[in-house]
Amino acid sequence: MAETPDGPEPGELPQARVVEKRRGGLPLVWIVPLVALLIGAWLAWRSISETGPAFVITFKTAEGIEAGKTKIKYKSVDVGLVESIELSRDRSKVLIHARMEKYAADYLVEDSRFWVVRPRIIGASIQGLDTLLSGSFIGMDVGSSKTERRDFSGLAEQPVVTADDPGRHFILKSDALGSIGLGSPVYFRRFPVGEVESYQLDKDGQGVMTRVFIKAPYDQYVNAETRFWEASGIDLKLNASGVSLDTESLASILVGGIAFQTRGDAKLANPAAENAEFRLFKNRETALSYEDVVAMPFAFSFKESLRGLSIGAPVDFRGIVVGEVTDIQPQFANDAIYMVAFAKVYPDRTATRQVGESARLKHGWTREQAFDELVKIGMRAQVRTGNLLTGQLYIALDVFKGAKPAKIDWDEKPPRFPTIQGSLTGVEENIATITKKLAAVPFEEIGEDLRRSLGELEQTLKSMDRLVKNLDQETRPEVSETLADLRKSLDSVERTLSQEAPLQQDLRGALREISRAAASMRTLTDYLEQHPESLIRGKPEEK
Repeated sequence: MAETPDGPEPGELPQARVVEKRRGGLPLVWIVPLVALLIGAWLAWRSISETGPAFVITFKTAEGIEAGKTKIKYKSVDVGLVESIELSRDRSKVLIHARMEKYAADYLVEDSRFWVVRPRIIGASIQGLDTLLSGSFIGMDVGSSKTERRDFSGLAEQPVVTADDPGRHFILKSDALGSIGLGSPVYFRRFPVGEVESYQLDKDGQGVMTRVFIKAPYDQYVNAETRFWEASGIDLKLNASGVSLDTESLASILVGGIAFQTRGDAKLANPAAENAEFRLFKNRETALSYEDVVAMPFAFSFKESLRGLSIGAPVDFRGIVVGEVTDIQPQFANDAIYMVAFAKVYPDRTATRQVGESARLKHGWTREQAFDELVKIGMRAQVRTGNLLTGQLYIALDVFKGAKPAKIDWDEKPPRFPTIQGSLTGVEENIATITKKLAAVPFEEIGEDLRRSLGELEQTLKSMDRLVKNLDQETRPEVSETLADLRKSLDSVERTLSQEAPLQQDLRGALREISRAAASMRTLTDYLEQHPESLIRGKPEEK
């Protein structure tokens, strides 16, 4: 195409082409809203897909809970949030509407538990101190059930043990709660191995059921022969054995506690199952004592006072407690007053220790016949003092040689066991007898006679004094002359025995002559021993 200096020629200009408008297409102006709608739908789907399930928790009060702020935590990790709070229709409860995180949706199972975490003291520990700054939150314990649930009843108190703590639960039955509280420690050989999880009254109101948790591996020590007892506070006993003081630990003194131990050989018993029931005894002594199957009631009549003998006092046989006193009553019979102590005797306690029980088994006697044989050989009951400091009494069974014949009347209910007077009572009677005899002594008459005798003695002493004075005046000159003559005689003896006296000199000369004669005799004797022939031949001449 040729061009001119001024541009293309007119015949060669581009021609406009008419394009027909498309019908049914989306205008460009709608693209942006459509994209925004798609993005919003995607975000909504994503939000819905990532949002966890909603559920409801019922509490008695909403104290410390705020909608949109209070979190739900499991092991200190946020797993949910409270969305709204409302009252129930009857206004007795508070409905907490919450939503769980998507990843924690499977936590909402039938046995999951919820509670409000606040600062409080449980047992010997303080929990929830972090809520003083961060505020209260709802704690959660995930159960092991596979059944889903969306409505829960919140716990009034925080549980002591969570579901994932290894160990086992046991149920203890007792007549009263005592000083045990929530979170009180459980001890095994004075070592803390568990806690009290909860307690409640029985349905009939006749006792208390305490639920305890024993941590693993200590739960293996609980078996059918295990005995639990209260180890709360200080166990102070004042009985016939004296004063005893026992406690498990300082924590048990403050918050109470429970202890347990296995009787016999624990290796022979299998571990107890989950939620096994045990009896909670009042003290260790009662818990570890063997249960008495056979109990024989007896009555013991005493003439002396039973002050100091209380219900529950032991019936003792040479150091073995074979029974206990159940009641004490006075009794009038034959114009006399007796004090009767009723007691239960457990013969099986001496089955392997007492000769009488062994003899019973050997001869095939009944228990009544065995007691008859023991009474026949002199067994009697006697009240004795268990402790002079406390004055506590107990009933002692012992064999007394020379005891008067007696027997048990088994037709009487309960049978009356023969008794003998207590040793202390005998001493008191002897003292009383001596006192009566002393009271019968005429001390006034004896005093008057003694006074008269002292007066006569005083007169006699005065007469003796006068006699001595008279003798002194009459015999003094003669005694002086005698002493002068005796002094002269002593002077003569002294002069005679002095070294310069002639007698002493002559005596010394005679002694020297005797010494020389003795020396000559010794020389002659020695010579004759050597030359006995000289007695016949004579002494030879010296050359």
